[in-house]
Amino acid sequence: MADNTKHTGEEVKVLIADASHEPYVDTILETIRIAARKRGTGIAERTHEYVATKMREGKAVLALAGTTFAGFSYIETWGNKHYVTTSGLIVHPDFQGLGVAKRIKDFTFTLARIRWPEAKIFSLTSGDAVMKMNTDLGYVPVSFNQLTDDEAFWAGCRGCTNHDILVAKQRRFCICTGMLYDPLKHHGEPTPAEVFQQVMKTLTERGLI
Repeated sequence: MADNTKHTGEEVKVLIADASHEPYVDTILETIRIAARKRGTGIAERTHEYVATKMREGKAVLALAGTTFAGFSYIETWGNKHYVTTSGLIVHPDFQGLGVAKRIKDFTFTLARIRWPEAKIFSLTSGDAVMKMNTDLGYVPVSFNQLTDDEAFWAGCRGCTNHDILVAKQRRFCICTGMLYDPLKHHGEPTPAEVFQQVMKTLTERGLI
């Protein structure tokens, strides 16, 4: 049954997920699948355990309106922590158009910058909205050879419907656009101060920094 509730951005809380949020994992995965089918694009499939592990490790960001799922994204390190990805950004249809995606992106970006300040942050995306958010944060489009060569990362693309294209192009490019943030070229934190403060507080309380 459709949710006809009129939601507002103010009711949505964005936070760093933990083990207590595992009950949301299946809803997150299904929301991602539905969105990919609707866009007609591929996705790198993630398992329930993979996403739950990101939550336990303090590498996932969740948006909730009370106890209702509103959005999600996660981060992962690659190449001996020289690279970080922000991935799986999704906002439930009931909460789209309220600025939730930008708030989640600010959290994942800040989380990555605090935990791995010297790492390059990259993103593979086929979505215009994500490209714009990345650009606003200082990412630039790059060829895939400037991204991590960690085979574990590229193995995650095998679940995508466009994987054959990636292989045919010898992993130089694909349907997605590669975007890279290099901390040596971009200084400062282009995210709101309150996001930085909240991320720092949560990581300190959980002993992750």
